[in-house]
Amino acid sequence: MEITTPKEFFEKVLPAKFDPSKTVGVDVIIQLNITGTNGGDWIVTIKDQKLGTQQGLHPSPSLTIRMADTDYVDMINGKLGGERAFMTGKLKFKGSMTLALKLKEIGFM
Repeated sequence: MEITTPKEFFEKVLPAKFDPSKTVGVDVIIQLNITGTNGGDWIVTIKDQKLGTQQGLHPSPSLTIRMADTDYVDMINGKLGGERAFMTGKLKFKGSMTLALKLKEIGFM
């Protein structure tokens, strides 16, 4: 199934595909700032092997990710690799590179 909007991913797909066993020891607050027509701000929390998602802004996230809605959807659908998005400036983040790579392992990006 192809994702069409970031909102669809955060509200339906991510919770359904979340695998708590891959998040042992992960305690992170991710702020996503998605620009564009289907964009928005989301907070994703992973703590104690539980996932939380909500729209909004967090005052002190562990990691901040900024992307255009179309690029984010392409990345989620496997049409744009995370590394390529970062290297070409389509994905911008603030925070730990190690943490960003861990999120990729657990299927977040």
